[in-house]
Amino acid sequence: EHASGRLVLARDRLGIKPLYLDQTPARLRFASSLPALLAGGGTDTSLDPVALACYLTFHSIVPPPRTILNGVKKLPPATVRVVEPDGTWTEHTYWTPAFTRDPAQAGWSERDWQEALLDSLRVAVDRRMVADVPVGVLLSGGIDSSLVVALLAEAGQHDLKTFSIGFEASGGERGDEFEYSSLVAQRFGTDHHRIMIDDSRLLPGVDATIAAMSEPMVSHDCVAFYLLSQEVSQHVKVVQSGQGADEVLAGYDWYPPLADVPRDQAAEAYRSVFMDRRWPALQGLLGERWKSDDDTPSAFVDRQFARPGAETSVDAALRSDTTIMLVDDPVKRVDNMTMAWGLEARVPFLDH
Repeated sequence: EHASGRLVLARDRLGIKPLYLDQTPARLRFASSLPALLAGGGTDTSLDPVALACYLTFHSIVPPPRTILNGVKKLPPATVRVVEPDGTWTEHTYWTPAFTRDPAQAGWSERDWQEALLDSLRVAVDRRMVADVPVGVLLSGGIDSSLVVALLAEAGQHDLKTFSIGFEASGGERGDEFEYSSLVAQRFGTDHHRIMIDDSRLLPGVDATIAAMSEPMVSHDCVAFYLLSQEVSQHVKVVQSGQGADEVLAGYDWYPPLADVPRDQAAEAYRSVFMDRRWPALQGLLGERWKSDDDTPSAFVDRQFARPGAETSVDAALRSDTTIMLVDDPVKRVDNMTMAWGLEARVPFLDH
């Protein structure tokens, strides 16, 4: 506000869009990408050893408010920060998803759940069709994105553009899922684009992908999303994707083993299946200047799992994955890589 000199910063409920901060006693700068902050100059780009420990244990995730850089913080999801003219600030969380069981749904059948899910998804997909430009779909051929296409077709969407990516076969492994995406495109009559990426584009794509990252990311599919976005951006400016369904619907392989774990053992069970390496093992890999004094990653998981409201081990894991892992791994990857090409990716499975 110009009159009061007060600054209000806010982030969306599930952290689908990032918000980075570079605050010193003399100034505050903010941007939706970390490279934009660095371009202004004067940012402390030294590595934060605690963030490094999180990154190397916690599956490449640095939970907010930290980033890998000492001089840059990130606003947590569903958070409003009010900064006063003298630089002091207050912060509050405006939305917290409930991970408790609703007694009213205790007697629901499998069909009841299916219909409720479809009703919610219809609303979510419909909301994301509001645009001044045509909206496409990133169609992998998997269940999640195929369901988005099916619901759009059901809603009467005509001339829907769908996009799939494929790579050359390597080591006896197929590099594409065109067989499935083509079946879905044919079934619903979409304008389907099968984008085949030549191997010669992969190595140059790695450098360009890293340049587009706001924070270090570990997954190889960053390159695929970057190259896919490059092609898709030539056809549409907005796409829907199936991102987030694995977190919302418990699609990962570490959920079933947690089903039989007592709630008071959930945090340790989660760490044992989710962390790439444990903090004590990490200390033997790091030089002295990068070692951290405390097992911050384990303490973070303990705090997450100790919060009230998730009665079972699976509920607690889903809460952690939806509010932390999802935000700072898959959603961030897709947002960074699509926005590098001016492409807006919308995620109906993550509608609140």
